[in-house]
Amino acid sequence: MAHGIIGGYHHSVVASRVAMLAHVLFLTTAVLMLVWLLHYRGGINIESEDPEQIFNVHPFVMSWGFILLIGEAILAYTTIPMDHRTQKMMHMLIHLVALILAIFGVYAAFKFHDAAVAPSLVSLHSWLGIAAVSLFALQWLFGFATFWLRGVARDGTRAAAAPAHIMAGLAIFLLAVCAAQTGLVEKSAGAASAGETKLINATGVFIVLYGVAVASAVAMRREFL
Repeated sequence: MAHGIIGGYHHSVVASRVAMLAHVLFLTTAVLMLVWLLHYRGGINIESEDPEQIFNVHPFVMSWGFILLIGEAILAYTTIPMDHRTQKMMHMLIHLVALILAIFGVYAAFKFHDAAVAPSLVSLHSWLGIAAVSLFALQWLFGFATFWLRGVARDGTRAAAAPAHIMAGLAIFLLAVCAAQTGLVEKSAGAASAGETKLINATGVFIVLYGVAVASAVAMRREFL
C-alpha cells in the first residue's frame, strides 16, 4: 500500500516536471514560428493583398492556436493547481478556443489558395490537417456531451469512456503534429535562404519535442478525468 502511494506520488512529480518542460518547449516553438513569419516571410495579415501574408496566418494560427493550445489543454490536469472540476472546465474551454482558431486557420489556407489561384486539398499536408481538425471537432463534441451534459451519460458510462477519450485525444494531437511537419517540409523546400531552411527545421524539431513531452506527461499520470 505504502509502495503504491509513494510510486503514485513519484509519477505525479515526474509528470509535473515533464509538463513544465513542455511549457518551455511551447514558448520556444511559438517564438521560432513568429521569427520565421515576421523576419523571413514579411508578416501576418489576413486582409493583405499579398497572398503570402494571407498564407502566413495559417501556420501562425495552427501552431499557436491549435497544436500548442491542444497540448496545454491536455496538460491542464497536470499543471493547473485547482480542484478536479476546474481542471476539467479549463481543459474543455482551452480545447474550444483551439477548435475555433483551427477553423480560422483552415479558412486562411483556403483564402490564400483563392488569392494565389492555386488548387486546394491536393497535398498530404492538407489531407492530414483537415483530418486532424475534423476529428478534433468530433472529439470535443463527444467529450462535451459525455463529461459535461447532465443526463446524457451515467457515471459508469463516463468512467468507461474516459480511457478511449484520452487516447483518442492524444492520437489526434499527434496527428496534428504530423500535419505540421508535412507543412513545414513543404515550406522548407521553397525557402529563400539556408538560414530560413534551418529555422523552419528547428521549428519542426521543437514541435515534435513538444508533442513528445505532452504525450510523456500523459503517460506518467494515473488519473485523468
